[in-house]
Amino acid sequence: MSEQINSSLDEAIRIFEAAEANLSKLERLWERMYELTPGGIVFGDNIQYEELYRSYINILTHLPKINGWKPQTEPRNLNSIAQSRLDALEIDEISAKISVEEWIQEPGHELREYRFRFNHKRKQLIRDSVSTIFNEINVILSGIQSIYREDCSYLVQTDEWIQLHTKVKEVDTLLGSSVVRPQSWSDLLRTISFNSVGDLRKIIHDWPMLKDSLMQSLFDENDPIPINIEDLSDIIAQKPKGTVITKLNWNKLNPDNFERLIYSLISFEEGYENAEWLMHTNAPDRGRDLSVMRVFKDGLSGVTRRRVLIQCKHYLTKSVNPADIALLKDQIKLWEPPRIDDVVIATSGRFTADAVALIERHNQSDSALKIEMWPESHLENLLARRPALIAEFQLR
Repeated sequence: MSEQINSSLDEAIRIFEAAEANLSKLERLWERMYELTPGGIVFGDNIQYEELYRSYINILTHLPKINGWKPQTEPRNLNSIAQSRLDALEIDEISAKISVEEWIQEPGHELREYRFRFNHKRKQLIRDSVSTIFNEINVILSGIQSIYREDCSYLVQTDEWIQLHTKVKEVDTLLGSSVVRPQSWSDLLRTISFNSVGDLRKIIHDWPMLKDSLMQSLFDENDPIPINIEDLSDIIAQKPKGTVITKLNWNKLNPDNFERLIYSLISFEEGYENAEWLMHTNAPDRGRDLSVMRVFKDGLSGVTRRRVLIQCKHYLTKSVNPADIALLKDQIKLWEPPRIDDVVIATSGRFTADAVALIERHNQSDSALKIEMWPESHLENLLARRPALIAEFQLR
């Protein structure tokens, strides 16, 4: 079972949950106080506002810092707000009036900043654990499917099914409120509680895309890449010399991240559209592939689209061999229709001489399907022109 007594991750989640509880209280208090704030110049006391203010200050002292920062600005006194608005009115400049309103709303701005930082930190906390559990769910689904026939109608009541339910609930707890769940996640939670083989088929069908959607939410493309220098001019001033390492460190990637790298490569490339992850549960190696439309624009014949299947093989100690090619041809049948026009084998390794010869013979035949090879050397050439991806995936 994934539940562990005195788990450090469980304790960390509890601390984050307590911090979010305080943050949510502050957000609700601020919203109520802002509603009670007069829209014009009004002097006088408001007992309800004062009580909310005291509660706000008390909770704020229990809000932990994030990277040494936390909200510090207290909600403004109502009489101070009225006086500041009166002063701005006497100055009769729009900039003064805007400054007063920004001053009034500053506590709300700080709470939103803290919420942003909190969500970012919580995603950092759970990424590795969620990824690990996702892989465990893949294994569990594979085991369950091998036990029950497709036409079986009786209830699934096994240790594997119970374990699957536990893993899904654990992921739900880890995600918290920092990750927006797609509608299919609610469907999964509802479906998994019915415990039937019919539901199992739906779970297996929905799981790959659901998993990919959640993983993309955990890895925000807007996250910054850490840089240990403030001014790039300082580097130029040092007049650096020497050779540049062109060999990329593929060891830093696991199979999932290698797929993410290839997905990122095709997602933002001109001439490619509708990139998506695919998984066919009946595939011989249960592998996951990428699908994308390759677009050709011709001034005479117009626009042509070809469906491309990209198979990702994160090989560090071996090369793609003829057996891999034969297996690929079997898998193609599982992805059609619609027809696949081109297949790309992208690998962090190489191709054996026999595999290269086999692919070349295939491409010279009358087969409509074309097979392309993207070995590590080709990927390094592609990434050399896309250094942002090298930095994002920490390949150097």
